[in-house]
Amino acid sequence: MIKYKLICKDCETTFDSWFSSSKEYEKLKKKKFLNCHFCNSLNVGKGLMSPNVSTSKNILTDIDSSSEKYKEIKKTIYKYQEFIKKNFEYVGENFAYEARSLHYKDKKKAKGIYGTATKKDLNELKEEGIKAEILPWIKDTTN
Repeated sequence: MIKYKLICKDCETTFDSWFSSSKEYEKLKKKKFLNCHFCNSLNVGKGLMSPNVSTSKNILTDIDSSSEKYKEIKKTIYKYQEFIKKNFEYVGENFAYEARSLHYKDKKKAKGIYGTATKKDLNELKEEGIKAEILPWIKDTTN
């Protein structure tokens, strides 16, 4: 597979697209199967691409954990976590099931719920009209 950055020469919109090979790109271009998703123009070509170089370096190591902004954000997240722990019921990996149970069975719990769910579960909940949000969660490493 190869990824190209394509540019519409009419509206100057850029977008990425994957092809099985460079020959496949040329074949589709020749048959006029490539079009701009914004203006539907067939006047599309390859733009400048930077090489995708993988590294073993963890991106998060670039964050300066000693900076005041980082400490402030972390402190705010901890405050939110404490509020959630005090005011919501932890349901663990049963979050999607419990959310549906509350929604469809019209259960009225004294507390809201929080827990873990997969992206697939969250998408399905949203499709069903059940409100669920992703919150940043930092594991407490002070113990």
